[in-house]
Amino acid sequence: MREAVRVLVVDDDPVILKLLQVNFEMEGFAVLTAVDGVEGLRAAREARPDVVISDVMMPHMNGIELVAALGADAGTEGIPVILLSARAQDTDVADGLHAGADAYVTKPFDPLQLIDQVHLLLARP
Repeated sequence: MREAVRVLVVDDDPVILKLLQVNFEMEGFAVLTAVDGVEGLRAAREARPDVVISDVMMPHMNGIELVAALGADAGTEGIPVILLSARAQDTDVADGLHAGADAYVTKPFDPLQLIDQVHLLLARP
């Protein structure tokens, strides 16, 4: 039996955090959670998840800053990151991708489509 894919979900909204945790666990993923970018960065450095899903608008360190910090750290630079945000303007998406995110998903979102997006990222060579 192979080890479960580890997903780190970073969001300051407890409802979104729980929704994603439950949906990913139902699909067989191991889920770690963090409530802001600072905690998310610490968790990513310690646990080395297979993928990070992060909200953009959070206190202490936002998702854009988290993506940049993950990319600047030799221990976390290769971890794919999906940004999840209510900020859906073209400039917001461009900012997220320019910072180093691998994908940008806007809220409201379908958790199953987000899971599909994770599978696509993990299947990349």
